[in-house]
Amino acid sequence: MEREEMRIANRLSEIERVADWVDRFSDAHRLPPEVLSGLHVSLDEVLSNIISYAYGDGGEHEILVRLALGNGLLTAEIEDDGLPFDPLGVPPPDQSPELSERRIGGLGVHFLKALNDDIAYERVGNKNRLRLCKGVPPG
Repeated sequence: MEREEMRIANRLSEIERVADWVDRFSDAHRLPPEVLSGLHVSLDEVLSNIISYAYGDGGEHEILVRLALGNGLLTAEIEDDGLPFDPLGVPPPDQSPELSERRIGGLGVHFLKALNDDIAYERVGNKNRLRLCKGVPPG
């Protein structure tokens, strides 16, 4: 199993550094474009939300991002010491109103579920840990 990890500060500017790292990981392991694209969208969504909403103290915090690839499965794990938040407990968005009448936001978890084969959340001590898994076709 191939594994890598990266630690970033809770600043939105760090997301670009993660994206570059993901690109290098993808190149090294020849991830299919659709898997890479889904990973980029997923990590951007998760990290943006952590950085924007998880910390109420204005201080500097560290976020850990791990990638693992093995046995046809890509796993991304994101760990932060922000406020407890289980994204899997968020109700599905109401898609019944016309598009122009829907409120902005609330689709992030919906996208995560659509882009990944499995999602798991746990609170370990004072840390949130979110795991995203996606099957990688052979070749």
